[in-house]
Amino acid sequence: MQKKEIECLSPEAQKLAEARLAAKRAARAEAREIRMKELERQQKEIYQVQKKYYGLDTKWGDIEQWMEESERYSHRFRRNPSASDEDERMSVGSRGSLRPSEYSGYRGSGSRASSRASSARASPVVEERPEKDFAEKGSRNMPSLSAATLASLGGTSSRRGSGDTSISVDTEASMREIKDSLAEVEEKYKKAMVSNAQLDNEKMNFMYQVDTLKDALLELEEQLAESRRQYEEKNKEFERQKHAHSVLQFQFAEAKEALKQREEMLAEIRQLQQKQESYIREVSDLQETIEWKDKKIGALERQKEYFDSIRSERDDLRAEAILLKEELKKHGIILNSEITTNGEPLDHLSHVSHLGSPKVPQEEINALKSSSDGTLDIRLKNLVDERECLLEQIKKLKGQLEERQKNGKLENVRSEEDILENGTDIHVLDLQRDANRQISDLKFKLAKSEQEITALEQNVIRLEGQVSRYKSAAENAERVEDELKAESKPKRWGGSPEGPSPGPWLEGHDSWTP
Repeated sequence: MQKKEIECLSPEAQKLAEARLAAKRAARAEAREIRMKELERQQKEIYQVQKKYYGLDTKWGDIEQWMEESERYSHRFRRNPSASDEDERMSVGSRGSLRPSEYSGYRGSGSRASSRASSARASPVVEERPEKDFAEKGSRNMPSLSAATLASLGGTSSRRGSGDTSISVDTEASMREIKDSLAEVEEKYKKAMVSNAQLDNEKMNFMYQVDTLKDALLELEEQLAESRRQYEEKNKEFERQKHAHSVLQFQFAEAKEALKQREEMLAEIRQLQQKQESYIREVSDLQETIEWKDKKIGALERQKEYFDSIRSERDDLRAEAILLKEELKKHGIILNSEITTNGEPLDHLSHVSHLGSPKVPQEEINALKSSSDGTLDIRLKNLVDERECLLEQIKKLKGQLEERQKNGKLENVRSEEDILENGTDIHVLDLQRDANRQISDLKFKLAKSEQEITALEQNVIRLEGQVSRYKSAAENAERVEDELKAESKPKRWGGSPEGPSPGPWLEGHDSWTP
């Protein structure tokens, strides 16, 4: 035991312990620096991501302040272990020995200080004042330990200087106490190390969970920002589609009104065409009636000419018959069974002539008596022959007249005597007047119908122009509607590079039609 204690207190052991302690401290400092750098890098990445997506310059100001404070604390903590190492080396060099309990206590305090410092770096809400208090407490504990060590080891060194062969009872008791305390401290150190390891593992787990939760929070915030952006885009697209829908509805209403007017105009055109056809039929009928009237007038004129010729022949025959009667009266011959021009006997005429005729002058009777009998007989025979010829001609004319009446060329013919005397002229004149009046009326109606036909043709031309304009306007509206539909289809189905396109909510409007 004494050899082991002496070996523990020898300069090689002291150097070895100092080297181990320095190596452990360097490893811990390096690990702390690595962890701090990793945390700083993570915090910087988080800060950059937050600043990029949200543009919040003041949200992570506390993190930057904490990073600066942790950086200052790390520099100060790096300086404090070096000062404590120098104090320990100075105390070990001056005393030549160091109690293991104090060494273990210092190691425990150093490990606790390192764990606290690491936990202080991990949490962003740690303040600087507790760190300063912790450093001040550590610096105050170190001189007290060194003074106690010097006080406890001062007597041993003086007794060792006086005599190495004898060890007092107090020294053995103090060594036993030191060993017991060392064992207890080692046990506590082991438990503390185990608990520190567990706490460190839990801390790492919690840090990992915090990091994962932060990552999840960042992802959720990114998704929220993306969804807001998509919502704004879809809202804008909806407004555009709504405006386009209203424009299409207005155009559809205009096209519908134009088509309605077009149908009305087509109906008017059909009515006008029907009226025009009826007018054309009436005009054709009037033309036919005019032609028939012209033909009738021509037939009546020819009949009038024929009757005029017959009348002139009748007048001539009457004149000759009168002359013959006068000559016969001059000769004293009165014909009892004379037949008139219409074929009736002239008994009553001869009787009337005998009753009402004046006496023949004596000179004429003497002249007739003086004439020879031969010449008188010849002349009488000639007169009888002429009379028979005239009667035959009259019979022929009557037969022709009856044939014409049977053929229907004369509708209402009076008695032959009236027709031959005055009836024909009055009837023909009336027919001619009626025909002229009807012809003038028909000509006026024809001119009026021609004017109406020209007006209707002008209206038809004007309506056809309006129909063509409305048709072109309707085609333009349909083309614009097709173009708008073609522009909206890639946005609905193809998608946009900024985000998904809105749903096809406008498809129900197309069966515009409007």
